[in-house]
Amino acid sequence: MTTATATLEQLESELNQMILDGKILEAFRKFYADECTMWDGSDVIDGKEANLERETMFVEGLTELRAVELHDVAIGDDVTMSTWHFDYTHGDWGTNTYDQVAVRKWKNGQIVEERFYKEA
Repeated sequence: MTTATATLEQLESELNQMILDGKILEAFRKFYADECTMWDGSDVIDGKEANLERETMFVEGLTELRAVELHDVAIGDDVTMSTWHFDYTHGDWGTNTYDQVAVRKWKNGQIVEERFYKEA
């Protein structure tokens, strides 16, 4: 394993642990680049501030969090993938239960692009 891969593995591990610990907004502020782009299905949001606003709406709207489970992690060249299971109720979005793959592209220790692939 190269030093760059080890570092990326450490970054991914810390990010995922923060999510599991409920520190979603703190993790976002720490790991996402100013020019990040997030894809959720056909929705594309550019820029850290716009994405932080969306993440804040998600976190602040949670009324019940039944499950956040990390299943698998894969590390590649400047890319990481993690599989998750979520089960929650959101004040605006209702009850949601799904599995998700998060594919993250990294540059200089920060996420520059993230895509979510969901299966209900």
